[in-house]
Amino acid sequence: MAANDNFDLILRRHREIGARLTEGVAGAEYSALSRELSDLEPVVAAIQAFRDKERERADLAALLADPNLDAEMRAFAAEELAAAEAAAAEMAQAIRIALLPRDAADDGDAILEVRAGTGGDEAALFAGDLFRMYVKYAEAKRWTVETLSMSEGTAGGYKEIVAQISGRGVFARLKFESGVHRVQRVPATETQGRIHTSAATVAVLPLAQEADLVINEGDLKIDTMRSSGAGGQHVNKTESAIRITHLPSGVVVAMQEERSQHRNRAKAMALLRSRILDARNQKLDAERAEERRSQVGSGDRSQRIRTYNFPQGRVTDHRVNLTLYSLDRIMEGEGLDDIVDRLTEERQAERLAQQGAA
Repeated sequence: MAANDNFDLILRRHREIGARLTEGVAGAEYSALSRELSDLEPVVAAIQAFRDKERERADLAALLADPNLDAEMRAFAAEELAAAEAAAAEMAQAIRIALLPRDAADDGDAILEVRAGTGGDEAALFAGDLFRMYVKYAEAKRWTVETLSMSEGTAGGYKEIVAQISGRGVFARLKFESGVHRVQRVPATETQGRIHTSAATVAVLPLAQEADLVINEGDLKIDTMRSSGAGGQHVNKTESAIRITHLPSGVVVAMQEERSQHRNRAKAMALLRSRILDARNQKLDAERAEERRSQVGSGDRSQRIRTYNFPQGRVTDHRVNLTLYSLDRIMEGEGLDDIVDRLTEERQAERLAQQGAA
């Protein structure tokens, strides 16, 4: 099917959705159509702009074909035609990118897991810095962050922290963060000013809904226990903490952040479902499995996707050979988009190349 045929189908679908919403629909259908219309509007605007530019290009080409055109006007028209052709090519590329298949989970929420890797106390401190960076980034995006579980480091930071981040497009923006993050800096406990290298691992999973994965209650082993840590006398009197083991897969989730066992169970089930579904997707999708193996690794220093060098104030993403000397901004969440945008562009280029080879 030619590109113009595809464009016509998109424009027709846009008109159909507008007509349906004008007629009056409600409930789930209204939400679905409104979301589809919102997604289509920038594509439709781009198609209309592209067609306007194509008409301009055709008019200029027709003008240049006139044998009676004087030399000065011919030179001007030729220059304008070259500019119109370049603009049309850029517009067409932008539309092709907009029409690339999206990850089904892109628009949804995500589970963020940050764990200290190699480096002892310094790794836990760095895990805390990374989590703070993501919280700041989420705040700037007006997303919400809810901590699901945490294990604090002995000198600060976290041995492990798991959170749910909610908002539109969370997974699309954070999915490239999965992997080993390496830090090079002088720890606060270092008396001789030596630079240490440590690491933390980040995993970003799409938040699974109950409809995405049905879990048989008979496949679960559920243990209750008293919560540890803060919480006062109430914690000591009730077994509000919960540990759920999914027997077929061996996935174990523990939750004690809430005083209510019911709420801890609900949170634990959401996390369990997301981990099981992510593991299942890895097996079904060879590309995602390979990507996760190469990105997340074991937490060893040698397996890394990004390096944060504090003495030099730079951050390097090794997947796209991108180095930015704006470490402070990135750690505050402000400059993270510079990296995410580059990774997104790289993925788009790969998908365009795959389409061209198909």
